[in-house]
Amino acid sequence: MKVALFIPCYIDQFYPQVGISTLQLLEKLGCEVVFPLQQTCCGQPMANSGFANLSTGCDKNFVKNFSGFDYIVAPSGSCVLHVKEHLNDNTHPTEAKKIRESVYELTEFLIDVLQVKELTARFPYKVGLHNSCHGQRGLGLSSMTERMLPVFSKLEQLLTMVKDIQLSKPKRNYECCGFGGTFCVFEEAVSVKMGKDRIAQHEANEVEYITGGDTSCLMHMEGILNRQGSKIKTIHIAEILNSAL
Repeated sequence: MKVALFIPCYIDQFYPQVGISTLQLLEKLGCEVVFPLQQTCCGQPMANSGFANLSTGCDKNFVKNFSGFDYIVAPSGSCVLHVKEHLNDNTHPTEAKKIRESVYELTEFLIDVLQVKELTARFPYKVGLHNSCHGQRGLGLSSMTERMLPVFSKLEQLLTMVKDIQLSKPKRNYECCGFGGTFCVFEEAVSVKMGKDRIAQHEANEVEYITGGDTSCLMHMEGILNRQGSKIKTIHIAEILNSAL
């Protein structure tokens, strides 16, 4: 199975350990992983701001770099959802369609494609789980309150395979953390208040870490935690699933 590793901009620039953990995890699970060296932004920031027409160059470069693979995997629900919903290349429409159909968020790929049943990871800490909006409502990685469905979570399913972990969920585990892409720039005060409310629920559970599948959400909460002088740390789920403490 030949898998292309898609690493979003903010992971590449600020959290490279998340990309490394994703690569190592996929290789441990038997995937042949390729990292296209000329990949750049997928164009999500432009689309979020209402300027999807300006991401044509990003689309063409994405198609050029990610054509010909069995699957494309990224440790980011928001970027994967953007590619699934917006990637377009009028010059290579067939290739673009194939990419839209074969791009997966990491936990989605592990559960739905690889059908992982066990992991060798160990993480002896109390961890709070955050469900990102793009992952929860866009990709269907977990159940949501807006629909009457059986309760499920692909992230939680994987985390329960990790040895010695204490998994905790906030009382309202369906709520947004306040990041919302460019929302946190245009509505700064509202964004910060939502983040503080989200963190308060994790603090009430006395967690040591907050994890999730979107580094953007974790980055937002990390900033608030640091400003509050909190001892709680954020960690991407790929780092936990790849851990061997």
